[in-house]
Amino acid sequence: MDPEELRAGMPVTNEVAYLNTGASSPAPRPVVEAVTDWLEYHNFEAPVSEGMYPHAWDTYEAVRETIADFFSVPAETIALTGSTAEGINLIAASIDWEPGDVIVRTDLEHPAGVLPFERMADLHGVEVRTLETTDGRIDLDDLRDAVTDARLLAMSSITWSHGTRLPVEEAVEIAHEAGARVLIDAVQSPGQRPVDLDAWGADFVAGSGHKWLLGPMGAGFLYVSPDAIDVLTPRQIGYRGVEDPTGSPYQYKAGCQRFELGTTSPTPHVGLAASIDLLEAIGMDTVQARIEQLTDRLKAGLEERLISPREYESGLVTFDAEDPEATVERLAEADVIVRSLPYPDAVRASVHAFNTAEDVDRLLDALES
Repeated sequence: MDPEELRAGMPVTNEVAYLNTGASSPAPRPVVEAVTDWLEYHNFEAPVSEGMYPHAWDTYEAVRETIADFFSVPAETIALTGSTAEGINLIAASIDWEPGDVIVRTDLEHPAGVLPFERMADLHGVEVRTLETTDGRIDLDDLRDAVTDARLLAMSSITWSHGTRLPVEEAVEIAHEAGARVLIDAVQSPGQRPVDLDAWGADFVAGSGHKWLLGPMGAGFLYVSPDAIDVLTPRQIGYRGVEDPTGSPYQYKAGCQRFELGTTSPTPHVGLAASIDLLEAIGMDTVQARIEQLTDRLKAGLEERLISPREYESGLVTFDAEDPEATVERLAEADVIVRSLPYPDAVRASVHAFNTAEDVDRLLDALES
């Protein structure tokens, strides 16, 4: 498969220049068909063959393997969640906080990476320390000072505000040297660039499939490194997360699956597995190269309005506009789909491999009209 074939399976691209993948992407037709096929089999054939529960259980494990293979990590390090926010909350709620513990986050985090820690402050009296940044950049010396007495560092891999790629590996090393664990909000990374979780070295990574991975909403994932799983104390329990649901006393499963509770619909994750297969058929290096080429074109056309870095870092391109919300509405009337941001007060376009030079030019022309 190539990017043109991917685009051909996305009917929305015949209607608009869709440049909002960083918020949520429409799923390609093969992904939707995979979900539909699974549902039809599950409801029409599984009840009279292997059974609906065994079919669902087999699907959970098959999807887990697909996600784990995509990140080149063991399957037992992956939990199936509903969203990035759910994964972050699971980690935040599973640490035995004590009053005075310190959580460090950057001022670039999405609300999904802010609210859970504010809640921990309310519940447990922890200190949430905000690392101030400049133009979407972390100063590593400032980070080193901030995490000196921290228990957890929480940060994004790619900032939703500026599209900057944060120095995850360096930040993890600094935090670990200080004795802090690291939680990465990775939702803006997988699907637009190769991701090596082993190289990152983070203890916890949360993400979701409805953005750059081109999957449906409701398909999230949580990675917990083998060295970090036993520092977590789950606050919930369900039969999918224990070794023997009828045994006493109960025993959590050894890996990350302990965070899964009971019967949830596998269909979003079926779609995520199908979308991962599509992207791997293209090749993540090819995907990233096309995104870089198209963002270079967009940035050149934006000229002085550009807020994101001039050099390529991601498919997120933030630019200045006099009235961002009104600009987004005006662009939508011209069949160009982007979004406004609260910080910086600007407009953000997201460029994926299914986009084209014509999409980029359509945005630039609409801005001038």
